[in-house]
Amino acid sequence: MDLNYSPQYEEFRLEVREFLAENWARPAGLDRDARAAVEKAFRNKAIQAGYLYRNVPREYGGSGQEPDVLRAQIIREEFRQARAPVELHQNGVQLLVPTLLEHGQPWQKEAFIPKTIAGEYFWAQGYSEPGSGSDLASVRTRGEIVGDEWVINGQKIWSTGAQYCQYMFALIRTEPDKPKHEGISYLLIDLRQPGISVRPLKQITGRAEFCEVFFNDARTPSNWIVGQRGEGWKVSRSTLKFERSYIGGAERSTELFARLMELCRSARIDGEPALRNPAVRQRVAEISGALAAQRYSSYRQISMAANSEDAGIVNLMFKVFSTDIGQDIAKLARDLIQESFLLAPPDESNWRHAGFERWNNQFMGSLGLAIAGGTSNIQRNIIAERGLGLGREKKAGGEKA
Repeated sequence: MDLNYSPQYEEFRLEVREFLAENWARPAGLDRDARAAVEKAFRNKAIQAGYLYRNVPREYGGSGQEPDVLRAQIIREEFRQARAPVELHQNGVQLLVPTLLEHGQPWQKEAFIPKTIAGEYFWAQGYSEPGSGSDLASVRTRGEIVGDEWVINGQKIWSTGAQYCQYMFALIRTEPDKPKHEGISYLLIDLRQPGISVRPLKQITGRAEFCEVFFNDARTPSNWIVGQRGEGWKVSRSTLKFERSYIGGAERSTELFARLMELCRSARIDGEPALRNPAVRQRVAEISGALAAQRYSSYRQISMAANSEDAGIVNLMFKVFSTDIGQDIAKLARDLIQESFLLAPPDESNWRHAGFERWNNQFMGSLGLAIAGGTSNIQRNIIAERGLGLGREKKAGGEKA
């Protein structure tokens, strides 16, 4: 496998570096609002130069570039190296925008995409419900047409950051008499209207990243439906595809591993840096090997995509693999921090407390990633059935699950 870029792509890399050198310097001494303004101005320049939101047409606020996975990878590498602002990491940008581009009406794209990628519209995801997590096709929140509006009743749960969002994209049962996969529609909802209650859920860390959302005769316009009525399951699979791809990125694992190595050098075992401990070194070596496999698998995927080839089952495996690496990293960090992992607030004078909150949240979050974007167990079934062609799992009575 040749991992070298051709001369034309190396020229493009130099072009990106020149743009960054001329247009980006990390701001210092600015308050939050001023920093946000500087980053927004830079993103606008990067869009105009064709480096950000490449898949979004210019009429919807993007740079409208032709698909080129190698150019996209070079941009990611150089922007990360310069620590320059990249595309916003929000549900609306990562999940809804690609879904609207694939399934949305022209007016929906015009109304929602520009302000979403500009950071003016924030979106919550309304998929899971009490009793409907991995089996999303069993959602029970109902939507009925009354006049020119959908009237919605029910509940969603685990909606990340919903307390800060103006809108939600949600799976709503609109055809109750049809089979469960055929009775769902994909609706857009304004969360600021009467009949909607957003309640944050306090986590074990003390934070409230997730919410439950209640709908009591809430309303949304009848044309705020993405795709056709009753085809929400089909639309939702596009969103989940983008979510799983985002969760499974090798870059995230690489950055997390770098943080782990910092901890291994600062932590002490028997008065020595933890990295000198044979047991720690063994665990680090195992994680490093898994990370190398993930990284080179991603290179293979990029190379095959550049040649319009399908990487096959590897695409299905990436999310599970990334989740496992994240959990292994978090477990080692927990073991190095030891009993201080359970204490709050942190005492920065003690190395065991350094970065406490960050690693505590990472550990708890690593467990959650086994559920986010479809549970790991469900994904393994998909790999077995669709990737390897194995038969469906059987229930205890001998029937297929």
